[in-house]
Amino acid sequence: MFFFEKSEAETEEDSMNDMPRNGVPQSAVKPSGTGPQPGQEAAGSGHAGHKSLLPDSRTGERKIEHVRLCLNEDVAGNGITTGFEQYRFRHNALPELDYDTILLGTEFLGRTLRTPLLISSMTGGSTATGKINERLAEAAERRGWALGVGSVRAAVERAELAATFHVRANAPTIPVIANVGAVQLAYGFGVEECRRAVEIAGADWLVLHLNGLQEVFQPEGDTGFGSLLQRIEALCRSLEIPVGIKEVGWGIDGDTAARLYQAGAAFIDVAGAGGTSWSQVEKFRSIDPVRRAAAEAFADWGIPTAECIAEVRAVSPRGALIGSGGLKHGVDAAKALALGADLAGFGRGLLGAAVSSEEALDQALAQVELELRTVMFGIGAPDLAALRGTPRLVRR
Repeated sequence: MFFFEKSEAETEEDSMNDMPRNGVPQSAVKPSGTGPQPGQEAAGSGHAGHKSLLPDSRTGERKIEHVRLCLNEDVAGNGITTGFEQYRFRHNALPELDYDTILLGTEFLGRTLRTPLLISSMTGGSTATGKINERLAEAAERRGWALGVGSVRAAVERAELAATFHVRANAPTIPVIANVGAVQLAYGFGVEECRRAVEIAGADWLVLHLNGLQEVFQPEGDTGFGSLLQRIEALCRSLEIPVGIKEVGWGIDGDTAARLYQAGAAFIDVAGAGGTSWSQVEKFRSIDPVRRAAAEAFADWGIPTAECIAEVRAVSPRGALIGSGGLKHGVDAAKALALGADLAGFGRGLLGAAVSSEEALDQALAQVELELRTVMFGIGAPDLAALRGTPRLVRR
């Protein structure tokens, strides 16, 4: 099964030869800003791109370009970390439990999951990224992870893109989270549009993402964030399913989380700093030297993920909480859970495996689970209740 559709003239060998490092074919990318131009050799690729597979939609173009940049460029924050490195687990040499009896199952918003793990919202809105969503959904279903999809706005606005978010057929039993930019509530995207987004994804929950800085540096950005909290509250009170709030890599602090919970947010996904920086992603897209230089100045912006989790849990001991943002492995996931998160989310770290093969993605998910379970064995935690709040997580 090939990840990107081929034209009739392309052979299977051509398609494989078109795959650069990390697995995204440059033929699927329409460059802008500083990216490779038509006829130029793409970074990490052996030869120039073929016919573009992008949809006509401007939003669709942006989505596949975001994927390319996240895989092929250094888009991580610079000078800031997740904060997980400041913690370590104290080893328990006598755990008094059998490894095979360790339980990873949990409940979140009334749903039972086989693991406390989430594939975070990443993409959709084009044929190529729809295939990514399909593969992520299949893997999440097999392994019992919750699944988020990228912003469904494109499919609400253009019906022909809806199929790129149709993940429910491939993930019939796990929780699915639809995703829309919170700022769109200020631009005419209301309750009915949100209902449509949920319907398209077959979602159990909706998450609104807060991405103000990204919108500033995005050429097509929307920056009308005034009075947004009251719009969020109105939606939370009107929509029939739980509505959560997430950041996109700069984090949510305790005070902001408290206001969001009070407004009716069913859950918070902190999406803290230390992983992908969307100012850096948009820097690579921009052809404006002033905007690019300004974006670079924000390379170390944000609140470390570990700090966010601890703050939010402190202000809301019972609030549903997802810890994501730069998690690298199952040890980070264990730290997120021990600090108070209910679920631990992984995003860009899974993207390379997702575009590589089903087997690579399955292996990546299995590795995270193995690492998480081994941490629990190493500290003598038989289940997640014992992991959360464990005294064996200490500052270095």
